[in-house]
Amino acid sequence: MEYIAPRWLPGGNLQTIWAARLARRAPPAGLRRERWETPDGDFVDVDFSAPAAAPAAALPEAPMLVLFHGLEGSSASPYALGFAAWARARGWDFAVPHFRGCSGEINRAPRAYHSGDFAEVGWMLRRLRAGRARPLLAVGVSLGGNALLRWAEEAGEAAAATAAAVAAVSAPVDLAASGHAIDSGFNRRVYARMFLGTMKPKALRKWDQFPGLFDRDRMLAARTLHDFDDAFTAPLHGFAGVDDYWTRASAKPGLDRIRVPALVLNARNDPFVPARSLPGPDRAGRWVTLWQPAHGGHVGFPLGRPPGHLRGLPEAVGGWLEAHAGAAATGAPAAAAATATAAATDGRLPAGAVPAPESSHG
Repeated sequence: MEYIAPRWLPGGNLQTIWAARLARRAPPAGLRRERWETPDGDFVDVDFSAPAAAPAAALPEAPMLVLFHGLEGSSASPYALGFAAWARARGWDFAVPHFRGCSGEINRAPRAYHSGDFAEVGWMLRRLRAGRARPLLAVGVSLGGNALLRWAEEAGEAAAATAAAVAAVSAPVDLAASGHAIDSGFNRRVYARMFLGTMKPKALRKWDQFPGLFDRDRMLAARTLHDFDDAFTAPLHGFAGVDDYWTRASAKPGLDRIRVPALVLNARNDPFVPARSLPGPDRAGRWVTLWQPAHGGHVGFPLGRPPGHLRGLPEAVGGWLEAHAGAAATGAPAAAAATATAAATDGRLPAGAVPAPESSHG
């Protein structure tokens, strides 16, 4: 992916903060919400957007695009609105399954969500895929991207029966590297404080539901994501501690086990994801395409004159996914899909995508 940042937005922090707070946002998508009961007696809320018009894509039936949001995100996040607008314009259905506790209402079970929640991702995707003839494509953003890649790794060959292709945007595929980056210097004062400002109140509500579920005092004392994950996230989800959680939940070590076309997009100036922690082609495997442009920030990639816009990200990622939706619709076998992945990285990108990826592997 060749991305050139606007001159008035230099640096990863500006590109991240501007995209999240100040860029022009896509209009609300008129979402319809469904509540699904989970196998363990809890619930998740899934927001759907119908296409704006008859399918414009040259496919027998337009695909469904599924988006997994990031840490403390939702269907109202700027990137979700951008992908929803892109999907609607192409005549695609669009869905945002919320991780537990992220839809505006605390969930019922003695658990929350985490970066390696591949079982939850798999259950959501299978339910969305059930009874649909059209291809299903999935994009995960930040935490949701890592969890989506972990699902593809665990599913292996079986993943292709559910999703035609997946994409991860700004995913922290090495959770230890990203966690320490967020907990350091400027990032700790700004980003870590922001995340903890919403995660701690949710944890307290979980304590009210289940007194004694975790060490309340340790959670309240946490000033870093490392300490919060050690006190809350790890024990609630069966990990021995934060180091066990960050190690087992990271997608980077298992990328070569993916057997469905997968795009992994990371800006090399992402303040959350150090460039040194990003996978190289030797770690990716032939099913994985790496886009690692020099700029873009974390889930940023803004374009245009002030106040800027965020259309470039869904256009580039959606265009890559659309190529694989076409392959799935024509019944291309797995080997052909892998060839399409490689072709999508040599400058011959589908219409609507940003050309000439700077760093890629297929």
